[in-house]
Amino acid sequence: MNLEAFLHNLHFDTDKVRPPDWDVDWEDAPLAYKLYRGLPVVPLSPEVPLTLEAREASTKPDLHGIGHLLWYVFGLTQICQSVFDLDFTEPATGPMQSYRRFIPSGGALYPNELYVYLKMEDLPAGVYHYDVAHHRLVLLREGNYDSYLARALGNRCDVSACFGTVFVSTMFWKNFFKYNNFAYRLQGLDAGVLIGQLIEVAKRFGFASGVYFQFLDRAVNNLLGLSEQEESVYAVIPLSVEPAITWFGNGNDGEGIVSATELCRELTAVHHDHYVRSRRVMEYPMLIKMNEASLLESLRSFRQFGGKKNVSCEGEAITLPQVKRLAYDLASVCRKRYSPGMDFVWAKVSQEQLAILLQETTASFSYRNDLDGAHEGSEPRISLYCCLYSVEGIPDGAYCYDSAAHALRRVRIGDLRPRLQEGMFLDNVNLFQVPICLHVAGERDHLKTALGYRGYRIQQMEAGMLVQRLLLAASAIGMGGHPLLGFDANLCDEIYRMAPQGKTSLIQIPVGPHRPRPRLKGSLHG
Repeated sequence: MNLEAFLHNLHFDTDKVRPPDWDVDWEDAPLAYKLYRGLPVVPLSPEVPLTLEAREASTKPDLHGIGHLLWYVFGLTQICQSVFDLDFTEPATGPMQSYRRFIPSGGALYPNELYVYLKMEDLPAGVYHYDVAHHRLVLLREGNYDSYLARALGNRCDVSACFGTVFVSTMFWKNFFKYNNFAYRLQGLDAGVLIGQLIEVAKRFGFASGVYFQFLDRAVNNLLGLSEQEESVYAVIPLSVEPAITWFGNGNDGEGIVSATELCRELTAVHHDHYVRSRRVMEYPMLIKMNEASLLESLRSFRQFGGKKNVSCEGEAITLPQVKRLAYDLASVCRKRYSPGMDFVWAKVSQEQLAILLQETTASFSYRNDLDGAHEGSEPRISLYCCLYSVEGIPDGAYCYDSAAHALRRVRIGDLRPRLQEGMFLDNVNLFQVPICLHVAGERDHLKTALGYRGYRIQQMEAGMLVQRLLLAASAIGMGGHPLLGFDANLCDEIYRMAPQGKTSLIQIPVGPHRPRPRLKGSLHG
């Protein structure tokens, strides 16, 4: 299968990316976290704060604070035992026990890993892996790598003014074992959800951040000691407390162009032993092929959109009530976040609740990134559509949310729940119990025209980032959201009449009131 066909099938003909006889070997499943062996470790404090209100930036970030940040971003937060299996693709075999984090993940498999490059007084400078299972840092390389990292980012970031840099990677096998090639779509979305959570948590600690989607991949992977046959970095996020840091400068303006190959020669390659549990790791050639096609070898490949306008939908406008931005304790909202599945319960939703949900989701999505560069606040490359039923004062139908006007643009009138339910590939959500069904939409070519095959995973990451903002906003107003990929994108595109705009539905998120099923759960914190 060629790459064009593969990307098309990932969205519009998903049966073609998974063998019909694919048998998941649960007995040989990998761990949901990577375990390094035989390396120096630095324990992190388990006494995490129980509230996360916005605070002023600290002039001296310390190890305690970094540990708290990493735990709220990606740590193990809860052990849960449910009477019924939440995954309807597998038969129920009795109580299901799982370890949860504050962010959702397809099948709770968490294919991503977190690495950090830190420079602080109470810790040797160097590159570390965040060991989720033990809440500690594992030292991979000791030393100062400011110059190396700055050049891997194209000399666009003042790395010396950053106390730390976070690397979000993807381990291909961690969810390929269950989803086969469909894992490629999930991996980008999961990475985006993780980045979205990182940005929100960093804000609460007073840390400024910038997201770099474009970098010299092999140089960054070499710094971390990763094998690109099993894992690759998807995003680099420097953190700083300096108010005047240069985030997205012009680099070297083409002078002394550095390639990934040249940069890799400056560092001795390291190969660390790690444990994944699976005794038999199958091959995943399409994932490797897609990753290789997405790698950037030279700074000449870097692109910037520079405030490019997104095509917005037209239609009769319904102005939503003016509402204030939400102010909430992020820790409390994270603890309450819940993916309802079959636990949605019917209740009417007010216009004000809908207005808060949509405004908070899109307003909080604004973030620094190397695609917009100096054009911070540019119109997003992704947008929100929704199918509404029995929302107070709004006719049932399909709408596009116009964030600039804080209004709904009418696309189609009527109760669309039967069609949406028909388009579900699994009966794991009863959409007749859901008043709001949202769809994140993006360009149908998945940014490939502008960014090549790397554009696909960037689009998926941005969709995931928006989804996490949506889930936090829903939780803050007492509702639940359940991200879904098992839906007919063609059907949804037809509902919203997206084809003339060159858009497609990337992910479906039913949102509404819910009543959690009986389950035994316990928090994991000091």
